[in-house]
Amino acid sequence: MTLSGEQLQRHARDTALSLRDATRGYPFTVHLEVWKVHGKVFLIVTEDDPNLQIITVKVDPHHGDALRCDIDAVTNGRYFNKQHWISVGAGDGITTQLIADLVHDSYHLANENPRKRQS
Repeated sequence: MTLSGEQLQRHARDTALSLRDATRGYPFTVHLEVWKVHGKVFLIVTEDDPNLQIITVKVDPHHGDALRCDIDAVTNGRYFNKQHWISVGAGDGITTQLIADLVHDSYHLANENPRKRQS
């Protein structure tokens, strides 16, 4: 089942909410819901344009390249480094499983080696 923009954003939020130490806020603008783990961003939910209901997540560069090639609704990250971030909108191939996997992967990438960051 392909998700609408509203459904994919809701599923991304629900997934992020289930993750340990995940926090959310609006540090950049009231239109960007930013999810962090230990101070590191792992998910952005764009709320400024009802016609552009996307999420932006951190990815391994090779995985991001593959997703951009295989799924039209996956594009370069809208707000961050285009090599390490992708944006995902509604479209063919966008499923609840894909969104959950992307949010989990992004969370783990952002949360890598928290002790090293705290030193």
